[in-house]
Amino acid sequence: MDKLKIFSGNSNVALAREICGHLAVPLGNAKVKAFSDGEIMVEIGENVRGRDVYIIQSTCSPANQNLMELLVMVDALKRASAARITAVIPYFGYARQDRKVAPRTPITSKLVADLIATAGVDRVLTMDLHAGQIQGFFNIPVDHLYAAPVILDNIKSRFGGKAVVVSPDAGGTERARAFAKRLDAGLAIIDKRRSGPNVSEVMHIIGDVEGQVCLIVDDMIDTAGTLCQAARALKEAGATEVYACATHAVLSGPALERINESCLKEVLVTNSIPVAEKLKDCPKLRPLSVAELLAEAIRRIHGDESVSSLFV
Repeated sequence: MDKLKIFSGNSNVALAREICGHLAVPLGNAKVKAFSDGEIMVEIGENVRGRDVYIIQSTCSPANQNLMELLVMVDALKRASAARITAVIPYFGYARQDRKVAPRTPITSKLVADLIATAGVDRVLTMDLHAGQIQGFFNIPVDHLYAAPVILDNIKSRFGGKAVVVSPDAGGTERARAFAKRLDAGLAIIDKRRSGPNVSEVMHIIGDVEGQVCLIVDDMIDTAGTLCQAARALKEAGATEVYACATHAVLSGPALERINESCLKEVLVTNSIPVAEKLKDCPKLRPLSVAELLAEAIRRIHGDESVSSLFV
């Protein structure tokens, strides 16, 4: 492990320190600051020549700042003769812009993938991409982990197989089905549609939730609008309690207020995006750590071992 170096940008230093704790290696010395005009300035404070280097940086809010920090750090390490640079991106920003949804719109996740590879990254380690096909946007190896084992361990210890797993929309059915299979639980899907312009959305629930504890499963929670609407629809359909879980706690805009005012009993999220400061404003949030999972992946990549058993 003496050839292993781990550095962190400013997006999620707490997670980086936790990962280093699991690997029993110190966090690398790097100053990542900004000039008065906002330009990113990086200084690597130790020798990395010939080392296997990992940069831990979620491209969460402020997305552009954190992405630029990652790119500049990669360039600094590349010019310092690091043997291999792996970008560990627990939350990959711009992932929702993975296709053209209208004429003359960009595919920004492909652009970001090109920027990361061009900067000099040799490998990417990420978690719960919004769309799995984003792996194909990279021309370098991508290890795509899932936070499901961490979330499932917590759910099993509390609910067993008694909960009904719910997908908040048709697009998340595959994810919800995988959770339901692992929990040996029931499955329900919420079909959301509008009957016409300027008409409020109607939620149809496919599956039996009456008298059941429901667990809404999603990959991320942004403004929490759909999540809270889904929870209300489940309650109106006879669910006794409604919980939710998601890997990435984006929680932008009115998300915290909506969750507090909703009928959700608890929301499980991971620390792929920092949530510590949001806990005091939203007591319904329950954070889970993915540090051990990411640390094990880093250990296996560094040791040229198989990582495939973690892709579950």
